[in-house]
Amino acid sequence: MSSDPRQRRAARHAQPAGEPAAAPRKKPITVDRITDAALQVVATEGYDALTIRRVAAVLGTGPSSLYAHIVGKEDIDDLLVGRLCSGVVLPEPDPAAWREQIRDVYAQIRDQYLKYPGVSRAALGMVPTNLSALRVREGLLAILLAGGIEPRSAAWALDALSLYVSAYALEQSLVQQRRKHPDQEWVLGREELIHRFTALPADTFPQTRRHAAELTSGTGHDRFDFTLGLITDSLTQAAPASGTG
Repeated sequence: MSSDPRQRRAARHAQPAGEPAAAPRKKPITVDRITDAALQVVATEGYDALTIRRVAAVLGTGPSSLYAHIVGKEDIDDLLVGRLCSGVVLPEPDPAAWREQIRDVYAQIRDQYLKYPGVSRAALGMVPTNLSALRVREGLLAILLAGGIEPRSAAWALDALSLYVSAYALEQSLVQQRRKHPDQEWVLGREELIHRFTALPADTFPQTRRHAAELTSGTGHDRFDFTLGLITDSLTQAAPASGTG
């Protein structure tokens, strides 16, 4: 240190040398952040674009960082289904209104799927293990049992209903995606379909010509409601086949 008092005083009053700014710390990778990123990919690019590498890119990291939290793409599918199921509101089972309750819950699931193009594919061919998805399945089973449906019939009905809802949502998403592209002229409107059906040869397609209006009828989710009604209305008369296999 300098022996000159003036220099020592000046040193005390001098501004400290600027320190290099610390690099911002990256947010830790978590299961919730992986799910958020996966939903972002599906919402903006469609389910076909969903890969572990793409999710990692959204998170600003490499695929290896994700493997500390997931095993593979199937885990992401399970997380997606669970996240969407977490938004489903379950009613208290009412024996007098069980059909309406079943239709309402599945309509909620349908609407969740339709928010993200093609995401219902994640629910196909898998048994959900996410607690949120299991919560919804438990609630649906409770509604059917409250309606007096025999347990095995209820279990099989849940499989059929879930399969239909996933397939319905997938088809709707595919149609909407195709309609966004002007070159997809084969995605026809109702009037064009009726015109084509009624122009078919009468000797080969008599029923199609005669009932073209009925074949193309229905707006919104009319056909969805109709199909769920068919399944639920038949449950009280259905009996599962004997045996377990």
